[in-house]
Amino acid sequence: MSLPSFEVIRPQTIDSAIAPLARYGADAQMIAGGTDLVPSIKQGLFSPRVLIDLKGLRELDFIRFDPGRGLEIGALTTISALAASTVLAAQFPVLHEAAKTVASPLLRNMGTLGGNLCLDTRCLYYNQSSFWRGSLGGCIKKDGTVCHVAPASDLCWAVFSGDTAPALIALDARVDLVSPRGQREVPLADLYLNDGLTRLNKMADEIVTLVRVPAASADWKGTYRKLRIRQSIDYPLAGVAVTMRKDWDGTCLEARIALTAVNPAPRRVSAADRLAGQAYAAELVEEVAREAIRTAKPLKTSASTMEYRRHMIRVFVRRALTDLWQNGH
Repeated sequence: MSLPSFEVIRPQTIDSAIAPLARYGADAQMIAGGTDLVPSIKQGLFSPRVLIDLKGLRELDFIRFDPGRGLEIGALTTISALAASTVLAAQFPVLHEAAKTVASPLLRNMGTLGGNLCLDTRCLYYNQSSFWRGSLGGCIKKDGTVCHVAPASDLCWAVFSGDTAPALIALDARVDLVSPRGQREVPLADLYLNDGLTRLNKMADEIVTLVRVPAASADWKGTYRKLRIRQSIDYPLAGVAVTMRKDWDGTCLEARIALTAVNPAPRRVSAADRLAGQAYAAELVEEVAREAIRTAKPLKTSASTMEYRRHMIRVFVRRALTDLWQNGH
């Protein structure tokens, strides 16, 4: 599969990136590392007339931490930089662990945080060649009218499969978006729509420029658990990010759980709120793990079964909470 013809624009500043987005509208598409977008273009999933290469925006490549202000990460920061950061390892371990699981070393060197947060949703019936999709008459997300994993639904159930988003949601992160209309800041969880087709709650001409993690989320214990077929490279079939803040006697002061790859959007598990003020109890952990299954809605969007992915969400939540609560890792 080869790439179609398109024009490439390489801006060097944010302002010069915004201008062509406004000028070309739906014909333009942003690219950073390209590790997800380029294969999708080859598969005929996108046909941009103009690609706006954001890699020249060096002002968006940084990791800054101040104990009083919190963590700021530029959207053009590579996943490798996140995985190598001693600040993240010490202060935000859930994000550090999640970054280390993304794809392979080569893809982490190319891929960016902004790109990982804005990944297209994925599905067994969507991420195929044009010929393969055509044999089924397309799908609701591309060239068709039916969602093959849920034929009775009017929605697309392709899943979001990024690793850094659930970790950042568990850290209560926010993102900055810049457009011709100015700048706005939103909670990262609100950036996503639980619809595999629309997927992002942002306009096409908005650029994710910055991720902010509040100072209050620093030094929380955290872990990320990921299910995949090939441990060295694959997207998650299910992923669980868990953070916890404990008192001196081991009492849980607050806990957050977020899921990925089992819904069209990364989702918080509200049952984690029940852990606040509680001492460790296996029964309580199991109760929250069972509730996580209610949040997860895996369908036949991947090579694994719905039942196994749902089961592993429960297992991962149980193991992560037990590890953080009892061992403090």
